Amino acid sequence: MTTARVVDEGEVSLNGILFPIIGRVQPTLTSVYPEKIVIGDVSPDTQPHASVISWHEWWGGIGVERMTERGSTKRSWWSTCQTRFDCHLLLPPLATITAASGVTGVFTVGGMGELANEIYVAFGTAVRKYNNVTDSWGSTLTTLPAGATDAISFRLGGVDYLAFAHTDGYTYTSDGVTWTNDTTDTKFLAFWDTRLWGIDNTGQLWRSTAIGVEVNDATLPIPTGYVNGLFAARNAAGNIVLYATTRIGPYQHDSTNAKFEIAEPTLPPHPDNGLGVTRWRDSIFMSAGLAVYSIINGTDSAVVTLVGPDLDHGLPTAQQGSIIRLIGAQNDLLALIDGTTPAAEVDMFDGSAMGSQMTAVINVDTGYSEILGWNEKGWETKWLGAASTAAADYMLVSSAYTTYRLWWAHNQRVYWMTMPSGILNPDQVTSFAFAASGEHITPWVTVDAKDVDSLSLQLYVEVQRATADETVVVDYGLDYATTYTTLGTISANGITTYSFPNATTPTGTAFRSIRFRLTLARGTVNTNSPDVVSLTFVYRKKLKPRWGATFIIDLTGEGIFGGEYKGLTTRQLQNELVTAAESNLLVAFTFHDDTTSGNPRNYYVDVHLPGGSEETGRLFGGQVTVTVEEP
Repeated sequence: MTTARVVDEGEVSLNGILFPIIGRVQPTLTSVYPEKIVIGDVSPDTQPHASVISWHEWWGGIGVERMTERGSTKRSWWSTCQTRFDCHLLLPPLATITAASGVTGVFTVGGMGELANEIYVAFGTAVRKYNNVTDSWGSTLTTLPAGATDAISFRLGGVDYLAFAHTDGYTYTSDGVTWTNDTTDTKFLAFWDTRLWGIDNTGQLWRSTAIGVEVNDATLPIPTGYVNGLFAARNAAGNIVLYATTRIGPYQHDSTNAKFEIAEPTLPPHPDNGLGVTRWRDSIFMSAGLAVYSIINGTDSAVVTLVGPDLDHGLPTAQQGSIIRLIGAQNDLLALIDGTTPAAEVDMFDGSAMGSQMTAVINVDTGYSEILGWNEKGWETKWLGAASTAAADYMLVSSAYTTYRLWWAHNQRVYWMTMPSGILNPDQVTSFAFAASGEHITPWVTVDAKDVDSLSLQLYVEVQRATADETVVVDYGLDYATTYTTLGTISANGITTYSFPNATTPTGTAFRSIRFRLTLARGTVNTNSPDVVSLTFVYRKKLKPRWGATFIIDLTGEGIFGGEYKGLTTRQLQNELVTAAESNLLVAFTFHDDTTSGNPRNYYVDVHLPGGSEETGRLFGGQVTVTVEEP
């Protein structure tokens, strides 16, 4: 129904019918939020006309790209900052790159290990020892017959050994001076039940109770090239047994019968299954791409939980890759991610009795290699590589040189980082070394109002330990754009207030979604870091404008024998009014001549008749109060 043209004063058009009114129409904006009711103490969210989101608990970890205003503020989309403590957002830990090894050509760091409180690394085939005093790798101690694929430190027969596995066997030493090449094919090494164990690329397992003397044991019933790891862990019966990880999942070793059996859990085939595997705390952790399975064995069953950084919204594209190593540290499960793994199509044998085969397409985006740490609450970035084309190769946690450190290889260089082993509270530990810079990006925040923009008003940033050198740059992004707008740089302690779009014109900035980026930096003193205490965002929510109006229709005619308005009798007008009020559809309403006003105000409304008066008997008429509202 279209509106009738309203040309005379004292009339309205309702459901296509012109009605006379008494007095004026009283328009009302009906789309308003109810006023807040505050009980108890005042909080930041008690502002009557604004809403507040505050970040100060940072420990939830990375991996949430989008959230509603009621989502968890403990999570971030991406961060290289330290996020483990409430009210502390700090620079990442300092990663120290050691001197170049002196080994030339293209090679992979295929293994590193500790012997006699010193670190040894296989740079391709060249094994060298690190000098912690001079920061140098010295000369080649031994040349492996082939590139290293694994390394292990163990004690056998009362003697400490370090061994490097390679495709032509394994090479071992007890003193770092004399090295012995054993030709028993070996890809991965493990130590269990006072024995050294090795497995080759075909799945052949061997054991040794005396160094250099190997006896073949079980054979994995899988194709060549499917073995991805060897380790010892607790089985469903509560016993420590040997496991082999493969592209099609884990296998459990039966030492009594010298055979392998498919172990729980059954995992989907993946070429990187078990490249990262370790025991940490009460669980086995096993990787597959960016997924991490937490496996807790129990009687005749296993509890399997996915805990990897691929959960929720995953990682940013530039930080994706494949986990190639998992290591347990004092406070974290550490994952080394190689960002150079391309997408691949591989033929996968499923391990069933039927011996069936399938083709699996593994899509892995390449990006920057990194190390992530998981503390059973969330993932935190420990280190991010500087080159997207450089591979990460190996990782080791060690107390060599009387310092608890994480060691890893990237781009043919070895890095180390001091790992905390005691109190972590940054208010109590002042000697921690920080990287030069770090960034923290919140999720995109979408306000519950769906059909109209919200309005950003202020951002409060509380920072401690800020100086002219220790700074925080504050940016924001709007509506899923990749660009940012800078609000300012903080170089002083306290609360800094930013208005939108700026302090000169604080009219607010409309947004459908908004996120914030904090970029932390320090000066030359590596024990200094700015410390972000909190981030508080103030915004206004609006509903899409919806209008209502109240007016009095004048039906004071002279009855059925007289009284009409523009061709309709009083009785007809009453019937039309009842029809409009009882309509299940919205009806058209206006009170202006929109052909000439230049500002049309035509509405589709619900009609309510809250009161009025009406004649009785044979008379029809009266005065009716009418309220109309856009839904």
